[in-house]
Amino acid sequence: MNAFGALWATGIVAGGVLLSAAMADYQNTTLERKGREGRRELLSFSASFAASAFDRDEAPLRPLEHAGRVPPSNAADSAPPVLFAGLQSASPGQRLPSEPRKQFGASVTGAFEGWFYNDDGSRSFLIGYLNRNTAQELDVPVGPANRIEPGGPDLGQPTHFLPGRNYGMFVVPVPKEFTPQDKYTWTVVANGQSTIIPLRLNIDYVISPFKEIAVNNTPPVVRFDPGGPAVQGPVAMASGAPVRAASVSTPLALSLWVSDDMKYTSGTSAPLGTPRPPVTLTWSKYRGPGAVTFDKAKPAVEKLPAAGGDEASFSGRATTRATFSAPGEYLLHVTANDYSGVGGGGFVCCWTTAMVKVTVQP
Repeated sequence: MNAFGALWATGIVAGGVLLSAAMADYQNTTLERKGREGRRELLSFSASFAASAFDRDEAPLRPLEHAGRVPPSNAADSAPPVLFAGLQSASPGQRLPSEPRKQFGASVTGAFEGWFYNDDGSRSFLIGYLNRNTAQELDVPVGPANRIEPGGPDLGQPTHFLPGRNYGMFVVPVPKEFTPQDKYTWTVVANGQSTIIPLRLNIDYVISPFKEIAVNNTPPVVRFDPGGPAVQGPVAMASGAPVRAASVSTPLALSLWVSDDMKYTSGTSAPLGTPRPPVTLTWSKYRGPGAVTFDKAKPAVEKLPAAGGDEASFSGRATTRATFSAPGEYLLHVTANDYSGVGGGGFVCCWTTAMVKVTVQP
C-alpha cells in the first residue's frame, strides 16, 4: 500500500472512531437530558425487540409500541418496572432476552397493553401475557401464584396460558378513584419463576382499541346468536358471558356470527400484501379444571350475504366443537382479528375478545 492509500485508510478508521464517539456522546447526552424517559425508551426498544423475535411468526412488534413499553418508575421504586421482558422478577433464574427459546420450563409474564376510556367515561386496563415456552401450556390457579393486587387476587385474569405472546386477552375495570400514582400489580409464578408487572394510568399508555384513526378501522362485531347481543373490541369479561351446558362425553358446538368493515392500514400505509381472510378466530381455554380440545381452534369463517348488499363489509359464520376432559365450570375465550392481524399489527386496534361460560356434567 502506498503512502496515499495508508493515509486514506487511516482517515477512514479515524473517522469511524470519531463517529462512534460522537454517537456515544449523543446517547449519553440524550439520556442525561431525558432522565428516566430516555431509559424507558431504550429499555422499551429492547423489550419490543425481544418479544418481536419471540413471536416473529405472528405479528412483529415495533419499538416503543404499547405492547412493549416500560412504564416510567416513581422515584420511590427501587427499579424501573418492565412490561413483559421480566426484568422486574423475583427469580434469579429469569430468562434473558438473548437466550434461546425453550419448549418447557420458562416463565410467564403479564403484558400491559394500555388503558382506555369507555363510552360512559369509566376506564379499563387492557392486559395480555407472554408465555415464553414454545410448547408448554400452563395452568396457574388464582391465588399466591396468580394474583392481581390490591383488590384481588381474582380480577378476571386467565388461569390457562397458551404458548407465545397473547395480546389483550382481558380487561380490568379501573376504580373511579384510581389516580396515576396508584397501581395494580399482576404476579405470575410459573415453572418456579416469578414475574410482576404494574398496571398504571400513565398518560403514555392511553390507547384506542375501538377505532384506528388513519382509516377509521373498527374491530369485528361478534355474536353468539344471529340476533343476540353484539360484542365489539377487546372487552372480554366473565360477567355477562353467555352460558352453555355440556357433558364430558359429548363435544359442545360453538357457533359465532361475525361482521367487519374490511378496512385496513399499516405502519407504511401500504396496501394489504398477502391475501388473508377479513376475520380470523382463535378459540382457547381460559379457565377450567380439565383440558379442553377444539376440533378447530381456528375455524374458517364462512362468508354470508352482506347486510343490505353492502359488499364493502363482511359477514360470516364459524363453528367449532369443544371437548372437555373433566366435569366442572369452564371459561372459554375467543379472539376475532380483522385485517390488522394479531395484536392489531402494532396499533393496539382492532380485535375483539369474548368469553363463554360452560358447565360440564360428568
